[in-house]
Amino acid sequence: MTAIENDASGETDPEAFAVRSRRRGILFWIVRYLPAEIVGTAAMIVAGLAVTIWTDNPAVVAIAGLLGEIVGFYAVLAVTIYAEQAQVSPTRRSAIGRSGMLLVAEFGAAELLDTLLIRPAAMMLGVWLLPDPVWGLLAGKIVADIVFYAIAAGAFTLTDKAGLRDGRKSEERAT
Repeated sequence: MTAIENDASGETDPEAFAVRSRRRGILFWIVRYLPAEIVGTAAMIVAGLAVTIWTDNPAVVAIAGLLGEIVGFYAVLAVTIYAEQAQVSPTRRSAIGRSGMLLVAEFGAAELLDTLLIRPAAMMLGVWLLPDPVWGLLAGKIVADIVFYAIAAGAFTLTDKAGLRDGRKSEERAT
């Protein structure tokens, strides 16, 4: 899925992106976040189970799972956002910079709250309450994801409405 639609001449059209952005439905959010969720979840389970070789401490299992999920999730999203920004940025360096800025803008607040409070507590509680660490990690993840996505989707919408995703703001500053 491309971030900008091409007009008849092959040029990118920021207005088409803006119109399409306002019509986002559940399918958009699934396409945007599902690949990152799949990789993040797999990394969470691998990391969480890997530490059970050394300990069955719920806090340690939850922290390992959390770190694995963060690495897997953001690796996919960094590539996704870079692919979007490469289409609207004049240079590769600009696309990398814009991608970093958008990652922070979209996920910064959600990630701080999620990483420092909600996800560790939810995952540790899941591992503590359920006898199988995999099911405990997954249960905690689902609870934490609900809060995380409520914040992240709101931040995405704000960056989109502000024109930060389609290059409009960078073009306005350049002129």
